[in-house]
Amino acid sequence: MDFGLLLVAFIFGFACKIFNMPALIGFLIAGFVLNILGFTADENLNTIANLGITIMLFVIGLKLNIKDLAKTEIWLTSVSHSVVWIGLVSIVVLGLVALSVPYFTDLTFAQAALIGFALSFSSTVCVVKILEESGETKTRHGKIAIGILIMQDIFAVLFLVAATGKIPSIYALGLFLLIPLTPVLRRLLEEAGHGELLPLSGLVFALGGYYLFELVGVKGDLGALIIGILLAQSSKSTELAKSLLSFKDLFLIGFFLTIGLTALPTIEMALIALAFSIVLLPIKYFMFFTLFAYFKLRARTSYLASLVLSNYSEFGLIVIAVAVGAGMLDADWLVIIAMSVSFSFVLSSLLYKHSHQYYAKVKNKLRKYEAKIALVEDQYPCMSDAEVLVIGMGRVGKGAFKALTRDLGEQVWGMDADSEKVKQLSKVNKNVIAGDGENIDMWENLDLSNVKLVLLALPAIDDSSNITGMLRQINYTGQIVAIARYQDEVEPLLKNGVDHVFNFFTDAGLGFAEESIRLLDDMRQKNA
Repeated sequence: MDFGLLLVAFIFGFACKIFNMPALIGFLIAGFVLNILGFTADENLNTIANLGITIMLFVIGLKLNIKDLAKTEIWLTSVSHSVVWIGLVSIVVLGLVALSVPYFTDLTFAQAALIGFALSFSSTVCVVKILEESGETKTRHGKIAIGILIMQDIFAVLFLVAATGKIPSIYALGLFLLIPLTPVLRRLLEEAGHGELLPLSGLVFALGGYYLFELVGVKGDLGALIIGILLAQSSKSTELAKSLLSFKDLFLIGFFLTIGLTALPTIEMALIALAFSIVLLPIKYFMFFTLFAYFKLRARTSYLASLVLSNYSEFGLIVIAVAVGAGMLDADWLVIIAMSVSFSFVLSSLLYKHSHQYYAKVKNKLRKYEAKIALVEDQYPCMSDAEVLVIGMGRVGKGAFKALTRDLGEQVWGMDADSEKVKQLSKVNKNVIAGDGENIDMWENLDLSNVKLVLLALPAIDDSSNITGMLRQINYTGQIVAIARYQDEVEPLLKNGVDHVFNFFTDAGLGFAEESIRLLDDMRQKNA
C-alpha cells in the first residue's frame, strides 16, 4: 500500500478517534478525499482489501456455531426480512420512477428489485467491527446478528453464481471431503504452538480455503468462512482468532479506502444516498425488531441486534458491481450504493456507541412487545448464596474465580456472556452462569441482596463503566472492583463509580511477588 494512502488514512482515522468516533469512519472519509485528490484504487490496494474481507470471514467462521443457523430466529428472520424488504424498496423505487427523479427514470421493475436486493444486506465488516470493539461478539444479540449476516452472505453467493453464470465444476463435490479431513486440520492447528507459527497457520488456512474454492468454481470468500467453521471447535480457535486481529484490521483499512475511491459522486447522488440512509434504515430497523419480537426474542436482544444490523453492506456493492458489469444497471448506481453504504456505516457506528444508554431510556416501552414465555436461551440466570460475583471468565476472571472459590467455596459465582464458554466451565464448577453484564433487564431480575463484592474482569473499560452504572441504578450497595490494562484507564473507572481498580500489569507483578513470599514462608515453617 502506498505510504501516501496510509498517511491520509491515519490522519482521518486519528481525527475521528479524537472526536470519540470509530476510526473506520475516518478511513471512509479518507477514501473520498483521496478520490478528490486524484488517487485511484490500484491492484495492490484491491488485493489488500480482499485479504481483509477473506481473513475477516475466516475469523467469523472460527467463532461460529453452525447449529445457530438452524434456529428459527436466524434463518426464518433472514428469509422473511429479505423478501419483504426487496418488495418494499422496489415499490419505493418505482414510485420515484413515476416522479421522474434523476437517476430513477427508465428503471424497470427488475432493476428496482435488484437495488432492493443490494440494500437488503447488512455489512459484515461494519457489524463485526462494532461488535468486536464493544466486546459483544459472543453475546446473545451478537450471535443473532452474526447468524443473520451469514445467511445474507449465503444469499449473496447464490446471486453471484446465478448472475455471473459461473457454475461450479463437478470437482466442487470434492469439497465435501473437507468434513472427514476436519480432525487433521484441527490437529495441524493445535501443533502450531503459541508463537509466530500460529497466525501464519491462520493465514494459510484462510487463503488456502479461498483458493481451493475458487479452483473448483465456488466463491473463494465462502471457502475461507467454511474452513473457519470447520476449525471452530478446535482448542486453539479463540487464540488463533486473537492472533489474526491485527492482520485483519490492517488489511480492512484497504477495504474502507476502496469504497471512497470507487468514484466521485454528484450532489444528486449524495442526496439520494443520504435519503436511502435516513429514510430507509429506520424501516430496516423496524422490520428486524418486529421479526425478532415475533420469534420471541427479548426486547433488549431484538433492539440491539436490529440496531447493529441497520446498515448497508459491502456485499451490496459487489452485487451492484456484478450487475453493472453485466449491463443490468447503469454505472452511476455503483456510486450511489457506495455512498449509501458509507453513510450507513457512519450512522450505525454512532448510534450503536450509545445503544445501551438509549435502551435504558426506552426499555419499558420496548418490553411491551416481548413474548410472555421467553426462549430457553433467553431465560434469566439465578444465583443462590452468592456473596462474590466475577463478571468475565477470561484468563484473568477465571483465575480470580478459581482462587476465590478455593478460599470461599460455594459463595463465589462467575458470569460470562459467552454461553458456549459457560457450558464448558459448568462441567467443572456449577457456579458459573451465562449473562450479559450490560443487560439492565437481567440485573433487574437477578437477586443481588447477598452479594457483597462484584469483580469486573473485563478488557474494555467502557463495559466496566456501563455495568457499574447499571449496578448503581438498581441500588446495589456492595463493593465493585475492576481491572485496567493501562494506567490512564484507572481514573475514568474510579470516576464512574468503581470502588477499586486493579492495574493488570502493575499489580500482577505485586501479586506474583506476594504469592511467592507466602510460599517461601510456608516452606520455612515446614523446615522449622
